[in-house]
Amino acid sequence: MIEHRDFGATGLRVSVLGFGGAEIGFMNTPLDQVTALLNAALDAGINVLDTAECYNDSEEKIGKAVGHRRKDYLLFTKVGHEHGLAKDADWSAASIERSIDRSLKRLATDHLDLVQLHSCKGSELGKGECIEALERAKKAGKTRLIGYSGDGSDALAAVMTGRFDALQTSINIADQRVLDDVLPAAARRRMGVIAKRPIANAAWQHEQQPTNGYHVEYWKRLKALDYAFCKKPLEEAASMALRFTLSQPGVHVAIVGTTRAERIATNVKAAARGSLPPAGIMAIRGRFKSVAGGDWVGQV
Repeated sequence: MIEHRDFGATGLRVSVLGFGGAEIGFMNTPLDQVTALLNAALDAGINVLDTAECYNDSEEKIGKAVGHRRKDYLLFTKVGHEHGLAKDADWSAASIERSIDRSLKRLATDHLDLVQLHSCKGSELGKGECIEALERAKKAGKTRLIGYSGDGSDALAAVMTGRFDALQTSINIADQRVLDDVLPAAARRRMGVIAKRPIANAAWQHEQQPTNGYHVEYWKRLKALDYAFCKKPLEEAASMALRFTLSQPGVHVAIVGTTRAERIATNVKAAARGSLPPAGIMAIRGRFKSVAGGDWVGQV
């Protein structure tokens, strides 16, 4: 059975692997495929489903596919992009409140387990309106927890407010700066921590620069890092990458998105192998510190 961890001081128990709902929305995955995929994830012991209002129809698909199994999983979503990623973000209280109510309907649930501000700038956090909107939703019972999803200095600013229960941020073999500042700060506050992009999009597998711009920066970094294990078969390399992320102190769950059920089984198998040996962690950390450029900041 998949390992579960205390989600900081929140009182929740989370599986070390979570399902990320971006791909099923952006890749127009048929509902019957999503239904099979999500049921396979839940049957494997995964109990975290993470999505966002702006992942096209991801929320609706999750609600239709497994809404009847609501007691089997924790439901995390994100707000701030009421009209989609192509439009400007809206951090007003009214927009956030509308988004939460819409997500509840889409996800076929009477409550969310975590609502996160989605890549909100530190300057907006400082105004307070968006955080206050989440706090009201929590008080009203629409969500059990509130959190922040983002990277770099904005993520650190969110942690330092002391007002969030959880943090979601990029942590992987190509994105380690968070381990020096943001993650320790979150751990001191006993926040639940969600690692996104935990296998760096497996960007090392591409011989040529990927056409998907979301993967390009990691591809460039991994070329420079030239980890020996990335030359091994994909399944073995991805296992190493995932276990590195799950080995980091303070990480409770790693979110992996896919449209293929066999990849869920592969990731569960990798996680079951447990943490990397200390020597392996130190080698990856040491290589990053010796190669990383000053502009290697956290990637959204």
